[in-house]
Amino acid sequence: MPDRTDSLVWGVVFALLLSLAVPWFLWDVSTVAAGLPVWLWWHVGWMVLASAVFAVFTRYGWGVWMGGMSS
Repeated sequence: MPDRTDSLVWGVVFALLLSLAVPWFLWDVSTVAAGLPVWLWWHVGWMVLASAVFAVFTRYGWGVWMGGMSS
């Protein structure tokens, strides 16, 4: 059974991923790189990062919130 630290770490990781999902700071940027807007490249990078995090989570953290917290 995962301990409280594992649950906290995965919670912070997922909260960080969620907070970075919408690039608020790029809304007024009209820069284009390699033919696409920078905000679109942000989403491509975010999807790669989210996929990698989910792959690691399925390997090491799956079931972290199942069965309640250990004390």
